[in-house]
Amino acid sequence: MLAAPALASTEKAPMTTSTADTAALSPRYARYRALTLRRHGPILEIVMGAAQSANQKLATADANMHRELAEIWRDVSADPDVRVALIRGEGKGFSAGGDLALVEDMANDFDTRTRVWHEARDLVYNVINCDKPVVSAMHGPAVGAGLVAGLLADISIAAKTARIVDGHTRLGVAAGDHAAIVWPLLCGMAKAKYYLMLCESVSGEEAERIGLVSLAVDEDELVARAFEVANRLAAGSQSAIRWTKYALNNWLRMAGPAFDTSLALEFMGFAGPDVHEGMASLREKRPPQFR
Repeated sequence: MLAAPALASTEKAPMTTSTADTAALSPRYARYRALTLRRHGPILEIVMGAAQSANQKLATADANMHRELAEIWRDVSADPDVRVALIRGEGKGFSAGGDLALVEDMANDFDTRTRVWHEARDLVYNVINCDKPVVSAMHGPAVGAGLVAGLLADISIAAKTARIVDGHTRLGVAAGDHAAIVWPLLCGMAKAKYYLMLCESVSGEEAERIGLVSLAVDEDELVARAFEVANRLAAGSQSAIRWTKYALNNWLRMAGPAFDTSLALEFMGFAGPDVHEGMASLREKRPPQFR
């Protein structure tokens, strides 16, 4: 989940949305610092990278953001005032890869590796089990832990120019976590193996064509379209929508053994030699030379 490397991006103005009522946030959200949370009536907007966007940086999944991305979905489920969650990135892109300092700690420290494994497991299962519908709006690079929520969202919307990358194999670890569950189900095994084993980038437009995302739209329409979908979900029958989600997500729950295996193999890789070459190649901005 942290394995995906950060990607370079062309300059983009920070993405913004309508005025939100931050004063209406439940006290349950006071502990969140890495994620920016905004209420829009029954919609909770979850923004990654709001703090980094001022510095033209992508939302990197450091230890704090990784933990918060795993935990936020329980609070969304428990909040009676929220009907829909909408997750997006701010600034250059949706999300970058894992913070290399944290990846290095995982490679060198058993306790850190165990803690992050637990969070990675919770992130996937908590998104799947969140009883409220989740909408994602992905632009620019979409990598790493943020991509987990982006692709597991019930309605995933990508800018046509978005670049979706599962970067695990580039770092030298197995393409674990959400990829083993959802990529074969959405776009088929042949496409899943091609993109995951080769660490190939897929555009938002191509992602829609192969069924990896629900919709692809022009980037300047992305946030508005995501809120349009979220508002329609918020206005619908909540029991009907939530129970439909629960039933459909049994396809994902049935893939639990594949998920657990992939996550175990990914984190076994963090204890192996290839991840050190993967980290070095990213820092030195060169292709990896796995031996």
